[in-house]
Amino acid sequence: MIRLIASDIDGTLIKDSTPDMYPEMFQIIRELKEKGIVFCAASGRQYASVRRVFHEVADDIAYIVENGAHIRYQGKDISITPMRREHVEGIMAMLRPYYGECETVISTAKGSLIESKNQEFLDLLTYGYRNSFRQVEDVLAEDEEIIKIAIYHKGSIRELGENTLIPAWKDKVKACMAGDEWVDFMDASVDKGNALKVLQNYLGIDKSQTMAFGDNNNDIGMMLAAGESYAVENAVEEVKRAAGNICPGYEDKGVYHIIKKMLETY
Repeated sequence: MIRLIASDIDGTLIKDSTPDMYPEMFQIIRELKEKGIVFCAASGRQYASVRRVFHEVADDIAYIVENGAHIRYQGKDISITPMRREHVEGIMAMLRPYYGECETVISTAKGSLIESKNQEFLDLLTYGYRNSFRQVEDVLAEDEEIIKIAIYHKGSIRELGENTLIPAWKDKVKACMAGDEWVDFMDASVDKGNALKVLQNYLGIDKSQTMAFGDNNNDIGMMLAAGESYAVENAVEEVKRAAGNICPGYEDKGVYHIIKKMLETY
């Protein structure tokens, strides 16, 4: 019997970088709670952004955010995993030459630090992701514990990410694509799958009682940590290979329909 359901957001539940969840999903989460099943939003986004997406049920769900660097449930931080300072400095030195072409977001457990003054990008963070962020001149001069660095390129960053950025750091940190427009860097131990295992242990729920949904490379670990896993139809091939099943994409509300069908058996 399923007791924990974890789902990615962007590209899985809703279109990338959009702020609103469809109302049917709120209702199904309420039904899950009534039956003692925990729903977990698992995203590369920050906690504040994800909480706003799920505003109607925000206190009723668990959160795996920043790709697993931050885990939160019932108002409590279960786990926060910072990056090593030397890795932060090295990654920033690599990314800054791409300024003007790309944008960066530096994450802390309290919100994001932004060096950019590009209004289009700031509007995306404000109105698209609904992030909480603070503009600074130099993130390295701030006394903050950094848990993730992300670089963004409108349209696609996949070629630069897969051919240059990820290979440069894959042996030192966790570096992965988080959608076509983002590359994320976290501590080497950070992974949505590892975070799901932490949450499973915290809740006393095992793999066989866990269902997961995803679409991109940063969801692969989560597919492997769940006894029942689904890649949406629009998922990249690596995720489809890792998942046990395929379901309709976000345009057809595939996650909602799978959960609804499951609840009919309870």
